[in-house]
Amino acid sequence: MALSFYNTLGRSLEVFEPRKAGEAGFYGCGPTVYNYAHIGNLRAYVLHDILVRTLRRLGFKVTHVMNITDVGHLSGDNDEGDDKMVKSAEERGKSVLEVADFYTRAFFQDTERMNIIRPTVVCRATEHVADMIALIEKIERAGFTYFAGGNLYYDITKFPSYGELARLRMEELRAGARTGVDENKRNPQDFVLWFTKSKFENQALVWDSPWGRGYPGWHIECSAMSIKYLGEQFDIHAGGIDHVPIHHTNEIAQSEAATGKHPWVRYWIHNEFLVLDKGKMSKSSGNFLTLPSLAEAGYEPLDYRYFLLGGHYRSQLQFSYEALEGARNARKSLRDRIRALADRAGGIPAPAGNGGGPELPAEGKAASYLAAFIRAMEDDLSTPRALAELWGLLRDTALSPGEALAAALDMDRILGLGLAEEAGKKGTEDPDFVRKIEGLIAERSEAKKAKDFARADKIRQELKEQGIILEDGAGGTAWRRG
Repeated sequence: MALSFYNTLGRSLEVFEPRKAGEAGFYGCGPTVYNYAHIGNLRAYVLHDILVRTLRRLGFKVTHVMNITDVGHLSGDNDEGDDKMVKSAEERGKSVLEVADFYTRAFFQDTERMNIIRPTVVCRATEHVADMIALIEKIERAGFTYFAGGNLYYDITKFPSYGELARLRMEELRAGARTGVDENKRNPQDFVLWFTKSKFENQALVWDSPWGRGYPGWHIECSAMSIKYLGEQFDIHAGGIDHVPIHHTNEIAQSEAATGKHPWVRYWIHNEFLVLDKGKMSKSSGNFLTLPSLAEAGYEPLDYRYFLLGGHYRSQLQFSYEALEGARNARKSLRDRIRALADRAGGIPAPAGNGGGPELPAEGKAASYLAAFIRAMEDDLSTPRALAELWGLLRDTALSPGEALAAALDMDRILGLGLAEEAGKKGTEDPDFVRKIEGLIAERSEAKKAKDFARADKIRQELKEQGIILEDGAGGTAWRRG
């Protein structure tokens, strides 16, 4: 099977064919650093990490670029509201750059705890204003702009395919036009490329430009920095599903206007929301949780990563502490199994010649599990199926400890659950005891398949009397001491 992604642009699953064989250029929308990242934000960055890990596991040389938005992002993506950075700085009595530095460090502390690999290039908006001005000048020369009320606007009517990504129709955009939002706009979906002091009288960060002293719009930064580091056309752009109708739609319009090249990006990958009982997680509403808040509740960052891997990135994922507790217990069982395998195998197997992980025979049951795992990841990054293959591998008592461990550690090159580190730790349970428990769990599973529920219940009760609690979940049955 070939690596395939669901491409938002075509609304279909498409085989990945990079512009340059063996290489992949990837831009993932980064954070606006005016507050802590909430756990919904982190879902996107785990997706980006899984994507990069999968590409590299399959042999691609990946250049991963992420922006840091520290200027120009208003509270509304369509040029409405307050500047997020300025508002945060005023509330905290700090300068904009002080706020940006603090929350940038906090963001990368969170991603490091989540075992997210740092991007190849991390670029701050404030350090690339000259690149944005140069790109805006190209858009202006191509005839896609107009100047009104002190701001330079992009005229969407000059770009016939505007809204293709979001399936927006130009006549519907005109019919649904709102008035009174920005009287300078010819069309309500036109967007600002460059603001001058006409937008905010006391804007904190401003630069000289051909259109006056001011600052760039939010959308232009991603176009300018991705083009700078990946070229005028590149392979993959990813972000949250909320970026489709405005931010990513505007990125396409301005980038293709500037370069004259279509498509600017071939594959668009978007993750769905993480939702609470009260709906979408939002910083502006105060309805959000952070990674430190999960830690205060007793959960480790990798518990949350495991929870995220249990849902497909294109499906909304309902967060609850009950679900997170299930993920924590499953991850504990996973760690115990890995440690027991390492004990039985006499340690971690020697790495393969390519340095990618332990050597594994090309054929056999362990190789079959690994192949099925890779097929799951090649099928639009299906982490739930991949986790199921990992658990199937670990429950298969016919495998030798060394082979099972080698395959599991290879799988974890993509999953990023830190299993190699766990394998290096001394097992917390006696291996013979673990094998006994796993054997009873396997027997119970067979009893359930045979609809012998009395036997299944009896096994559960026997284990409970020994202080072992079974917890059934989507990934199978995990156990813990009660």
